[in-house]
Amino acid sequence: MDALHAKYPFFEGARDAVAGASASLPELVADDAPAVERARERVERALLEGTVEPETGEFGGSAADVDARAELLSYPIARILVSLLDSEPAIEKYAAAEASTALDRLRADLERDDGLRSTPTPTVDLDDVLAEFDLSTAVRAEPVRGSRDPSHYRIAVGPYLRLSSPSWGDSWRLVNRALADGAVRVSREELLEALGAAIEARVREGLPFELDADEGIAAELESRVAELKRLLSERTYAGPIDVVAPDLFPPCMENLIGKAERGVELSGPESFALMAFLVGIGMSPDEVVAFCADTSLDAEGIRYQTEYLADDRGTQYPPPTCETLSNYGICHNEEDHMRVAADPLSYYETRVKAADDGDIVDWREEHGRAATGSESDDGEPAVEGEEPVEEETAER
Repeated sequence: MDALHAKYPFFEGARDAVAGASASLPELVADDAPAVERARERVERALLEGTVEPETGEFGGSAADVDARAELLSYPIARILVSLLDSEPAIEKYAAAEASTALDRLRADLERDDGLRSTPTPTVDLDDVLAEFDLSTAVRAEPVRGSRDPSHYRIAVGPYLRLSSPSWGDSWRLVNRALADGAVRVSREELLEALGAAIEARVREGLPFELDADEGIAAELESRVAELKRLLSERTYAGPIDVVAPDLFPPCMENLIGKAERGVELSGPESFALMAFLVGIGMSPDEVVAFCADTSLDAEGIRYQTEYLADDRGTQYPPPTCETLSNYGICHNEEDHMRVAADPLSYYETRVKAADDGDIVDWREEHGRAATGSESDDGEPAVEGEEPVEEETAER
């Protein structure tokens, strides 16, 4: 089985490879083959960390990597798993994680490829990806004298509008772009971002599958789905408490913070639980970065994960319940606190409500409300020396 198919499982060639493989997905699931556990890991890491790379390290497609067959077959099984979660936000986040991982792999391929394909690791080039998404004629490189790699490209208006989004910022608006002969000028990195949108759309296509949860492959995967649901704790939550009082944090969160302050690296579930809690109580990514400044947590990783949790798809996953955290060795039910509340946010909310207002010290008031600057009277960030600008209303 081609390792390149395992590396980019959403390619048409990979789909054909799965269809032609001497492997039945129901039989693989019934036999609990390695691809099944890899699929569960794929979905878990997608939803918690925004990546589908194996825990053991990045998959590059070489002989030293995990089995390419299991890696490839894990993709269709992962799509079944995420369908069985029955959560639209989960599907969106899963597709985004697959696209993000694919883009990281593509960037690595483009850096590794010397133009002679002498690298022992299977790679794709930009032309391969453009052809995969029928964009070969829609995208052309701007020639650069003395350089093999162009820095800018021209992409036809139609594909540009289809693959970009207004939510990406004003710089992507058509009125702010150089447009000539029906093509839009983009940088190399911007072209890759647009390709990421094409990948995400392809992964998202067809999800969720219509499956009877009590029959066939869905029934065989029931325990895996239940495991993911327990970890993700799909619950409703009233909203952020909007007060940061570390003295009132639940014991499990205090333990995680203390562990990170001692320089110990947190596991994936530990990091997710802590970040989801801090976002859940109303902290912004900037505030979380500042709050965790003297810990083992990496600022870039904090910002990525908190923005991922609080992005425009919504923070659909609050911290796992105390029971699930206990299964991961994170919660130890100190002082029998599970009798007070079943999850960290509810426990914290109970403690905040029980405390006297005069005894609550908000960390943000001590360290600056947004940890990045002051606010104006109307609650909007105050920017010195700038006049209000009338918002552009033209449609792209």
